Amino acid sequence: MPRSEGSPDSSVDADYIIELERALTRIAHLLTRARRHDRTMAAAGVTVERANVPLLRMLADAAEPMRMGELAACLDVEAPHVTRQIQRLERTGYVHRIPDPDDRRAQRVGITDEGRATLDAIRSVSRRHMRDALSDWTTEDLRQLAALNHRMVDDFLANAERTETVERK
Repeated sequence: MPRSEGSPDSSVDADYIIELERALTRIAHLLTRARRHDRTMAAAGVTVERANVPLLRMLADAAEPMRMGELAACLDVEAPHVTRQIQRLERTGYVHRIPDPDDRRAQRVGITDEGRATLDAIRSVSRRHMRDALSDWTTEDLRQLAALNHRMVDDFLANAERTETVERK
């Protein structure tokens, strides 16, 4: 694939890629720490296992209930892992299973009103932390940051898909 002007093929661009990787590592570390999760849950007044929050987010953002296999694929984990998490979330009343209208043997998972309210409380605390941390940023800086982050994630996903397609051949 030809590189466009400004793509990371020079040593200067490589330095920026290294710095981007360092920043992403720091963000990932910051967002996945158990203590931060525990403080967020306490501030939100809810109890959700750290590994279950991404599942709740995905189900809340989905247009309709999802199959277990879809959830596993989206989270890039094995299906039994998702099944165990869904069982825990069902016991707490945060999700429910419904028959798949396209396949009577399969089930779909949807978020309950209680699950949505719990996730809304978590998101509210998380957004407050972000607002506080970025309070000195201009509206334009925040707009650019959001746009560039979405662009980066979209490009990472597209590249991963291309890589998986090549690996399957």
